[in-house]
Amino acid sequence: MTRLVLRVLALIVAGSTTSAAAADLSYGSPYTVYQPLNAYSWAGPYLGGNVGYNWGSIDNNPTRPSGFAGGVQAGYNFQNGTPWVFGIEGDIQASAADDTFAPWKFSNPWFGTVRGRVGYTFNNVMFYGTGGLAFGELRGETFGVSESHTNAGWTVGAGAEMGFAPHWSAKVEYLYVDIATSNFALTGGAANGYGFSLVRAGINYHF
Repeated sequence: MTRLVLRVLALIVAGSTTSAAAADLSYGSPYTVYQPLNAYSWAGPYLGGNVGYNWGSIDNNPTRPSGFAGGVQAGYNFQNGTPWVFGIEGDIQASAADDTFAPWKFSNPWFGTVRGRVGYTFNNVMFYGTGGLAFGELRGETFGVSESHTNAGWTVGAGAEMGFAPHWSAKVEYLYVDIATSNFALTGGAANGYGFSLVRAGINYHF
């Protein structure tokens, strides 16, 4: 009887050890301790590109620059086993936005942003809000004379992003961007700034 009990106990211990080892082999390596089994993870760094269209108006001037824009973005997401994602993202854009009215032409050759992001996820789909610092160049021209100012301002917006393949996601995003005003001599010392809406689509590679 004692031998039978000892054999049963030995089998239980051996089975438990084998099951634990199998669990480690099957589930241990692809997941962190914070990530639920088979859940999509947004955590970590990413790099990507985007293209879009922006349109807006110049403060204290009738011009309304608009045009296509495109650039690159990079960021980092934090996610700790919950649907909430917190991150930071920066981008730099080339812009073709310009407009001419009477003797004045205003254009926005480039701009960039550095923003925080807060998102809520449904596995591989994330909806997020974003906001932070904006900066860029506003260029004015009249009668062959040009004047440029580079200023910092602010931006706020929202978007949606979807993971569609391992390491890859696609997003659509709306931002309102306000580049602060500067006094332009060519408009008689008026305070001219550029506020505009931006709609863009992008793709990211997650490392």
